[in-house]
Amino acid sequence: MTKPYVPAKVWRHDQANGGAFAGINQPTAGARFTAALPRGEHALQLYSLATPNGVKVTIMLEELLSAGHSAAEYDAWLISIREGAQFGSGFVDINPNSKIPALVDHSQTPALRLFESGNILLYLAEKFGAFLPRDIAGRSETLNWLFWQMGSAPFVGGGFGHFYHYAPEKLQYPIDRYTMETKRQLDVLNQLLATRPYIAGDSYSIADMAVWPWYGQLVQGRLYSSPEFDAAQFLAVHEYPHVLEWAQRIWQRPAVQRGWKVNRNWGDAADQVPERHSAADF
Repeated sequence: MTKPYVPAKVWRHDQANGGAFAGINQPTAGARFTAALPRGEHALQLYSLATPNGVKVTIMLEELLSAGHSAAEYDAWLISIREGAQFGSGFVDINPNSKIPALVDHSQTPALRLFESGNILLYLAEKFGAFLPRDIAGRSETLNWLFWQMGSAPFVGGGFGHFYHYAPEKLQYPIDRYTMETKRQLDVLNQLLATRPYIAGDSYSIADMAVWPWYGQLVQGRLYSSPEFDAAQFLAVHEYPHVLEWAQRIWQRPAVQRGWKVNRNWGDAADQVPERHSAADF
């Protein structure tokens, strides 16, 4: 029987925590080394990776390009979080929290730094006047679900995903706890999508772009799955038919498929060649 863990009076970081990111996790913030960020030819410079949070922004940019917003052309630079690139001084200048995605808009003077995926979606929606209703009711409902996703997904990623898929030791208590919460959230979405085609109503919006990379990919078997683990099966996603139908509807959009591809190379980004420049690259 595993010896019960008794918390110390004061926690100290005196041993590695294990797991996929043990080599980079530390209890301190700030830059760990000096590294300037590259800059491409377009006004919008994205520094990211194709995690669910990163995919939100590339989907939005690709949707804007599909809708004819040529000023949404961007350069996407890979930030390898497994290698700790998010702790370089250039990246920390953009996002002091050292999390992807981060975006710089050089069309503004001085250039604007943007971090937190929900904020980036909202900024781009307002900048281009797209995928966010202008009436107060539609806007409020869209933002309800945008911020729902921002507050809820950490239980899916840092909770369920970590303990089910990434943790070096599988423990029943946290897996049960976060599985229950993940299934509750899927039920919230399933009940919602039984009444409407998209997250915020009748129209596709930034709410769908925020929710799909987490919950859509999860029910489609794209998250936390490997030869050993199958999160979709474990969660019995067939119990959420309206979420499954919606997820497939979103995936069928060409811009979503393009956005999903950007920065999907999770290897070393030392060469610093941008993933793409424009819609013509696909």
